[in-house]
Amino acid sequence: MNQLILTTTTEPAMRTRQPITAALDDAPISVRVKLAGAWTSFMFLYAYVDILNFFTPGVVEDILDGKVFEFDLSQTFSTAALTLVAIPIFMVVVSMTLPARVNRMTNLIVALLYVPVTVFNVVGASWLLFYGLGIVLELILLALIVRFAWTWPRTAPSVTAATRSGREALEMT
Repeated sequence: MNQLILTTTTEPAMRTRQPITAALDDAPISVRVKLAGAWTSFMFLYAYVDILNFFTPGVVEDILDGKVFEFDLSQTFSTAALTLVAIPIFMVVVSMTLPARVNRMTNLIVALLYVPVTVFNVVGASWLLFYGLGIVLELILLALIVRFAWTWPRTAPSVTAATRSGREALEMT
């Protein structure tokens, strides 16, 4: 006599595998997030090039003697250096919070102003390969920032706004 035995299991149900050729979800990223990410990367690279430079022979000795590259260490030098690092830090917040029009212009202006600042950082560098790589990477990030800001998508005017502006034009005549 055959008996049917029913059992229950707590095992999870088997899932069917997705075909390997299925496209990955590639949700669009907002311009604000792209800009904040690029500024964050720039800031870290900018800071770490200076930090890693401490391992260059003679740099720490020069700092102890009151010199950084060709510049005398002073409160003015340290304030300028802090300002140059603080601007990219604040650009992360600015990129996420300012209204689109002001945000776009601010990112374009600041990124373009940082191009000569970045190139100037090679002054007094003894390890040109190291600093050259740092400068090239920073310039790539600045170019991305300019591209993201320059190509910021525009929205089509709404029907309500177009009707309102048309009505205002008629009232003025």
